[in-house]
Amino acid sequence: MENLSKLEIKLKTLPRSSGVYFHKDKSGEIIYVGKAAVLKNRVRQYFQSSRDMDTKTRALVAEIYDTDWVETESEVDALFLEAEMVKRYMPRYNILLRDDKSLVYIRIDMKNDWPFVSFTRNPIDDGAEYYGPYFNAFAVKKALRYLRRIFPHYIKEPKSGVEKDFDSHLGLSPVGMNSSEYKSNLRRLISYIKGNRKALIVDFEKDMKIAAENQDFESAAKIRNRIQNLKELQRRIVFGDKEFLDINKDRALNDLVDLLDLKKIPTRIEGFDISHMSGTNVVASMVVFKNGVSDRSEYRKFKIHVDRNDDFYNMSETLTRRLSEKNIKSWGKPSLILIDGGKGQLDAAIKSRGACGQNEIPFIGLAKRDEQIVVKFDEFNISKIKVEQLGGSIEFSENYLLINLPKSSAIIKLLQRIRDESHRFAVSYHTVLKRAKQTESILDGIPGIGAKTRTKLIRHFGSARGVARASNEEISKIIGKLKAEEIYKHIK
Repeated sequence: MENLSKLEIKLKTLPRSSGVYFHKDKSGEIIYVGKAAVLKNRVRQYFQSSRDMDTKTRALVAEIYDTDWVETESEVDALFLEAEMVKRYMPRYNILLRDDKSLVYIRIDMKNDWPFVSFTRNPIDDGAEYYGPYFNAFAVKKALRYLRRIFPHYIKEPKSGVEKDFDSHLGLSPVGMNSSEYKSNLRRLISYIKGNRKALIVDFEKDMKIAAENQDFESAAKIRNRIQNLKELQRRIVFGDKEFLDINKDRALNDLVDLLDLKKIPTRIEGFDISHMSGTNVVASMVVFKNGVSDRSEYRKFKIHVDRNDDFYNMSETLTRRLSEKNIKSWGKPSLILIDGGKGQLDAAIKSRGACGQNEIPFIGLAKRDEQIVVKFDEFNISKIKVEQLGGSIEFSENYLLINLPKSSAIIKLLQRIRDESHRFAVSYHTVLKRAKQTESILDGIPGIGAKTRTKLIRHFGSARGVARASNEEISKIIGKLKAEEIYKHIK
């Protein structure tokens, strides 16, 4: 009863802004994460009449002991933050949000002459840029439809350069733009997606002024209309670089500071993993979490120079390259590095760190089997009191400490999220290389057969294996008798 009155007092301070809320049980575990257009209205609904609630919601409400929330600048910001927090904490009442098939990403391939904006549920390592993920595909697609009026773009690949279609008459397609101008327009769209609305308005106002001074009043009018449309969009569209997540309220980050006795909150955590098959196509991944939230635009991948079935060597090379002066300058310096693995992998990474002269960067590992946090004995002043408060224990192993925390703890859930994401990213890159290698193994190295001929054959027969199964006569019809004989002789 006493706690209920405390919670009731707390709920009176709920804001009318959009945001994400966290319901917790008596032990402090997050049991549900939700989003709201208006936090005050949505959260208070849980504590009103339960007559219209389903069984699951009644069970949830019965366990709620405390509620926290984080305000966001828009409803779509809340969508993204909710998705990230559910994937990190995996609350037991968020069963419906655990299915990755519900996620959607915005995809833009700036390497094409005429890129187009599309949506996908399965981002792949194809060189395109992906933004997301988002749980509410309808809301994101609706937002992009509004933005298309300001930043005209294609929504499917044009057949041959700029095409005049029905959309172009509505001002939705890039009529009158060359490829360079179109890409510049798309870069502004991407900047908006990242949350830079105010900076874009300033840029547009400069362009309008220049056009007016040059007496190009038609262009000035078009830019003026863009500015007006931008100002009418009251919400930023997706999560950007600005911190609308108050990291001081993030339990996992604060617990990490107390546990490891860090000087400050680790605002940039990088996770590393290795992927290969028996020492072939060896790759490494680097994922980045800013303020506890993944930032896909900062992810990096590494192809190990010499294939070796030695994860210690592979991790050493990866960290040496990551901590090079060039990459420190380009990518910045991490607040904390998480290695996927135990003592061996962590030891190899720490040696590379020393060789690069970056000993001030803290390194920890996460051992897969028991989900133990692995740290070097003399590197951290581990708080035994904090370990006990979290319900954990410490083991000594040679020069390392193995910290055992409950799998339900906020720290473990955050580190698992980073580790799993680095593993997924590494495996996806390894798979791409493996498939490319399988295709190359049959048709590569044949005298007189270049890339264009190989592409022509694969397009016709569907794959390199399809070429191998074809007869000499079938191949001759596609590329001529002499080349066909060379290929047929080589394959057979």
